[in-house]
Amino acid sequence: MGARVGTTLLAEDGTAIEAVYVPGPVGVPAIVVAHGFTGSVDRPAVRRAVEVFGRYAPVVAFSFRGHGRSGGRSTVGDLEVQDLAAAVAWARRLGHGRVVTVGFSMGGSVVVRHAALHRGDGGGRTGAHADAVVAVSAPARWYYRGTAPMRRLHWAVELPVGRVVSRVALRTRIAARRWDPVPLSPVAAAPLITAPLLIVHGDRDAYFPLDHPRSLAAAAPGAELWVEAGFGHAENAAPEALLERVAQWAVGDQQGGQQGGSAA
Repeated sequence: MGARVGTTLLAEDGTAIEAVYVPGPVGVPAIVVAHGFTGSVDRPAVRRAVEVFGRYAPVVAFSFRGHGRSGGRSTVGDLEVQDLAAAVAWARRLGHGRVVTVGFSMGGSVVVRHAALHRGDGGGRTGAHADAVVAVSAPARWYYRGTAPMRRLHWAVELPVGRVVSRVALRTRIAARRWDPVPLSPVAAAPLITAPLLIVHGDRDAYFPLDHPRSLAAAAPGAELWVEAGFGHAENAAPEALLERVAQWAVGDQQGGQQGGSAA
């Protein structure tokens, strides 16, 4: 794995997005990593995912708006599609003909929506499309409050005091405006995806129960679903062995992903 190369990308609306590129093996797709809410390229769990993925592929990682050294404020999955599109386009400018997006939690919702809105078949916006998509610990629908962690997240996003706590304690700057209009939900975006889609979810996810990944898989024709025993939520809980199997799937080794998962 080569040395990290940092840059600043511009999203479609002009928001500055910090990004890093880690060269890797040649002849395989590049992996673009989309972190979860409150993550960034410098968070230990994101760096660990980049390190594991880098054993198998070149990797682009970036910080969503409102996170890390990126500009703007988080819209918790809406305008973040633009940030991902900028990262995918950068990977292609670096010479990678095929790009796989891997998103965790909020990033999982973003990779699903991005794949629906930026398609390589001419049916959507092209030029920044993904050739395959992996959504890990992703929600299927918006405004879910069925678990205690998600109720706390909504408090942090929706109330002024919560946004202050997020900025100071979590280093995450959240936009005060509410969605208007409400963006396409992941479960509504899933049927529009034409690229191969892998959905990964833990049976111990404290944020989103298993009806979320099952709904996504049911909505996306041909999607592959891994339900991982003992796995919690997103990049912070992902064991190295799971990250390796995701990377193997991304570079085309489908057999590498069949160990340890369940299609339940």
